[in-house]
Amino acid sequence: MADHLPPISDETLDILKTIPTPTLIDALWVMKWPPSYIHGARPLHPDMKMAGRAVTLRFVPWRNDIWDDMPKGLISPEYVAFEKCGPYEVLVASAIGPWESIGGDIKFLRLKQLEVGGLVTDGSVRDSTILKGYGYPVYSHSTTAKQGPAIMVPWGVNDTINCGGVLVRPGDAIVGDEDGVVVVPHETADDVIRIAREREEVEEVVKAELEANPGPPGRYYPFNENTWKLFEEKTGKKPSGRG
Repeated sequence: MADHLPPISDETLDILKTIPTPTLIDALWVMKWPPSYIHGARPLHPDMKMAGRAVTLRFVPWRNDIWDDMPKGLISPEYVAFEKCGPYEVLVASAIGPWESIGGDIKFLRLKQLEVGGLVTDGSVRDSTILKGYGYPVYSHSTTAKQGPAIMVPWGVNDTINCGGVLVRPGDAIVGDEDGVVVVPHETADDVIRIAREREEVEEVVKAELEANPGPPGRYYPFNENTWKLFEEKTGKKPSGRG
């Protein structure tokens, strides 16, 4: 989390949850932020949406000395991370490979008890049928029957991590829907909402125009001067988040 900023509010997260992830990607692109789509994180529940502050968990490859040094039992890093989660937090776990398991039904029962906002990983999860019944959004590269502890171990809590090719800092907004998961950097949240809402309004104007006057979308899309002119004519407003 950016130390100089207050946590993203629950109200802001509720708004982000209503915005489609492609629109959030577009808004970040307009703001010239790097790509923020977590590659490989696909929804276990396609009909669920998610928005929460990131709690990060970093796995590292298993090695004898790492295993010896790793805190275990109740103070294992993964369980420490779990206890930082609630309805407006999303646990984001970086695995060492897309097919490696970060856990299954027994571990993630605790997240159900905590009413976690969601779980995201660029690895895989086990016991998918049971996880679907836990009632919170889960995004993973895949499901698997493999065990994880012989391959990798939980190591870092609330570090800055790489998950699915994207940098995630604790406290960033993690937003998920049927199209996948987007990281909204903490300091961008308010501007992303403003630009995303405006782009949604512009898109509705463009779609209405193309339905009324069928033809190739290239006149207005990708957005260009014709788009802005049309938007101003139809709404009387000048777009601020051009891109």
